[in-house]
Amino acid sequence: MKQLLHQADDLSRRQFINCAAQTFLGVTVWGHAQGLRGQEAPVQAGASSGRHTAKSCIYLYMSGGMTHLDTFDPKPGTEQGGPVRAIRTKADDVFLSEFFPNLAYRMDKVALVRSLKTNQGAHEQGNYYMHTSYAPRNTIRHPGMGPWMTMLRGRFNRTLPGSVVIGGGRSSGAGFFPPQHMPLILGSAREGLKNSVRSKEVNESEFNRRLSLAEAVDREFVSTYNQKKVVAYSDMYKDAVKLMKSEDLKAFDINREPADVKEAYGDNGFGQGMLLARRLVENNVRFVEVQLGGWDTHNNNFTAVADKAATLDRALGTLIGDLDQRGLLDETLIVLATEFGRTPRINQNDGRDHWPRAFSGIIAGGGIRGGQAYGKTDESGSRVAENPVQVPDFNATIATALGLPIGHTLYSPSGRPFKVADNGTPITDIVG
Repeated sequence: MKQLLHQADDLSRRQFINCAAQTFLGVTVWGHAQGLRGQEAPVQAGASSGRHTAKSCIYLYMSGGMTHLDTFDPKPGTEQGGPVRAIRTKADDVFLSEFFPNLAYRMDKVALVRSLKTNQGAHEQGNYYMHTSYAPRNTIRHPGMGPWMTMLRGRFNRTLPGSVVIGGGRSSGAGFFPPQHMPLILGSAREGLKNSVRSKEVNESEFNRRLSLAEAVDREFVSTYNQKKVVAYSDMYKDAVKLMKSEDLKAFDINREPADVKEAYGDNGFGQGMLLARRLVENNVRFVEVQLGGWDTHNNNFTAVADKAATLDRALGTLIGDLDQRGLLDETLIVLATEFGRTPRINQNDGRDHWPRAFSGIIAGGGIRGGQAYGKTDESGSRVAENPVQVPDFNATIATALGLPIGHTLYSPSGRPFKVADNGTPITDIVG
């Protein structure tokens, strides 16, 4: 076995360790082995500015490119606006599309950004850019906001993961940060954290015996390859076992919620994901992303948007009210983002195509200045007419609200400098 381990490449060794853990312990390690390819940045975390109250973030990603004209920037009565009507909200002079009555009632807590623009017009590139503030490159993977939070400010709960992604889909991950900053990926909120309970066929004594055996098998390998990424991977096993035995594991169980609360969020994957996000930030998880796909509306835009918006509106309105009632809204930042908008022109399939020149996003809670719409598009929704916001600016606003030092530089393994939002400038009307 010793000879085989020495001859194996990095991927084979990782596969061996993962298989050993599943066989010996009866569990699967959470996290992604690909994070081992990263290198730890040789710079310690900077200090928070202390001006902002948000300590956690719930990040809602609308995958596919959400239409701005039929959601947060309606143009009723125009050819580009289509059949969608606008409704008043609790914020003066801020109108939403008719699909968002619940959010309209909560708009005094929300800052709507209507002047986003991007230079990425394809899904994968736009998704990556929105999550990282950097255009994708073949030579490096950049960290997302969750890993930046844990890298720069640490974890509040040492048992639970620092960041979690619910709903699968694309995620930028930890990039070149060490693997302990890798988000935990959950496919379904209803299933909770799978493989986190000791197998019924393995009692406590047998479990500990297998754990000791696994550690013995691993010991020589770790001492031979005594690198930070190898040690960090070994630490992930220890964290997994620690979580298995912790009361904090209950945070992943949405079945502990009353039936009426579960119903309020919506009987669907996204709504229950939002409920799980609330439970996780309530237990001091720093960053939770919940994804809602299906916004790539090249066909039947208005039917599809009405359906997706109903799911989003119910869950988002409930989340804001729930956090507010529990006294958690001021310390929890809620962000809604997407990769780009949709064309003002309605195509022959009653759909809208990709449109990076103008789109909308939302920032709520977390001590931000709610009850406003920042920036505007022209009458057709084709271009930004006032206060343009680039993607790094939007992310710098998020980072500032979370107390992250946006001017602090960390270095990739190749020595290249990177910041949490590149060189973006925060929107002071929202977080100043």
